[in-house]
Amino acid sequence: MLAGTCNPSYLGGWVRPYLLKKRERGFADTTATRSSVLSATVNPTVFFNIAVNGEPLGHVSFKLFADKFPKTTENFHALSTGEKGFDYKGSCFHSTIAGFMCQGSDFTRLNDTGGKSIYREKFEDENFILKHTGPGILSMANVGLNTNGSQFFICTAQTEWLDGKHVVFGKVKEGMKIVEAMERFGSRNGKTSKKITIADCGKL
Repeated sequence: MLAGTCNPSYLGGWVRPYLLKKRERGFADTTATRSSVLSATVNPTVFFNIAVNGEPLGHVSFKLFADKFPKTTENFHALSTGEKGFDYKGSCFHSTIAGFMCQGSDFTRLNDTGGKSIYREKFEDENFILKHTGPGILSMANVGLNTNGSQFFICTAQTEWLDGKHVVFGKVKEGMKIVEAMERFGSRNGKTSKKITIADCGKL
């Protein structure tokens, strides 16, 4: 574990917005039609092929909890398949902290300040019924309540201080060793020593 990571205010990137002055935000209508594949009875699986400096690292798959988080899951699923005309392919994990998490995926500004959902921009938190219980948890990054876009993070440790602030909507199904390998390119402030990208992504 890294010293200081039990205090969210220690970190930059996606945690930093908690320290910023609150401001009003507008939200788009999120009543988009749901894909039949994400019905309440199906929890789909998607995959990422990860590359480091352009060289293949490995394959990670995620089980998405569509039965509990249909809107959040539909967003992540569609951004993985590219069915809306834009997706995660080619985007980076811009913040990686060993013993904490790996975060992507800002495909609009290519840093930690952009990204967008399939509902145009931001959408609301569905619920916080699942917790950040340990490695492999998949959760939405945000800049405060009800500001979900495209950015997400994969936990590499229990991060209970994020409960009630970030929506847990899935978990790593296969490839946790690849996520652990990604950690090795991180740093205390999240800056990566090599470029970690989603070389390909889709549904299984």
